[in-house]
Amino acid sequence: MNTRQSAGTAEATRTTYREALREGLREALRQDDRVFLMGEDVGRYGGCFGVSLGLLEEFGPDRIRDTPLSESAFVGAGIGAALGGMRPVVEIMTVNFSLLALDQIMNNAATLLHMSGGQLNVPIVIRMTTGAGRQLAAQHSHSLEGWYAHIPGIRVLTPATLDDARHMLAAALADPDPVLLFEHGSLYNAEGVLDGTIDAVGLDSASVRRPGTDVSVITYGGSLPKALAAAETLAEDGISAEVVDLRSLRPLDDATVLESVARTHRAVIVDEGWRSGSISAEVMARITEQSFYELDAPLRRVCSQEVPMPYARQLEEAALPQPASIVAAARKAVA
Repeated sequence: MNTRQSAGTAEATRTTYREALREGLREALRQDDRVFLMGEDVGRYGGCFGVSLGLLEEFGPDRIRDTPLSESAFVGAGIGAALGGMRPVVEIMTVNFSLLALDQIMNNAATLLHMSGGQLNVPIVIRMTTGAGRQLAAQHSHSLEGWYAHIPGIRVLTPATLDDARHMLAAALADPDPVLLFEHGSLYNAEGVLDGTIDAVGLDSASVRRPGTDVSVITYGGSLPKALAAAETLAEDGISAEVVDLRSLRPLDDATVLESVARTHRAVIVDEGWRSGSISAEVMARITEQSFYELDAPLRRVCSQEVPMPYARQLEEAALPQPASIVAAARKAVA
């Protein structure tokens, strides 16, 4: 891996999503002595999903810190370090475990700037794995990033591409306020080529990953590859699907979404979260509020089934959005 190939005038690197994240961490640690990584098994073990493999040997135990199994404790320690002028990157194994640190995230990190009258910034980045599709059952597989997008005072990012995986961390560390970075577990092994012309990414804009004219498929994170696969299938039927990657769930980039809907006049929102109270509901509400008269058909969405995530593979697949269900929703929208 990490072989180089020509990409116009710039070099492009073939790598994986996991390695792109690791390179982003490595760069941050090299460029700023205030940056350190802490979390369960991030050091000697190399991270539960292998993202920090080798960083302990390169940067030492002061900057790659294994913590006790107490999310509330080490997230709280990270908040304290951020208040003290450091730039901590805190890793939580899975989004389900982040609920053990919800008090620290919501009642401290997200609120201190407001409660201090603008005196206390909390420049912490909290990374966690989200999503299902790997047979890890009901306590390790849910998509709760939409819950966090409800909270003022934090930024919620969902990198779905290699370029975002590589560069979002630097932009997040430059933010003076708390940033939550959700990495979908199904993406870690995804391979591709990093764009050699990119050395930074913005955090405020959604991105059109595939242009189209008949229906907008709006999604984020681990559902992006499924949406792109669905668009390929729809193209075989003569249906041109535009795929929009939200990239950030808080703040939401309304402008890019509404511009897409204005082109296609139809939309399908794909969200691995549960349907009730989901980010898909928020996207639908904003489209309805701001672009109702652009619509030529009812909005549709594809979400996970309203059940705890099953362990059995066939049941897990049935519970999740799949390319076939996205295709079916898009066909109904354009019918």
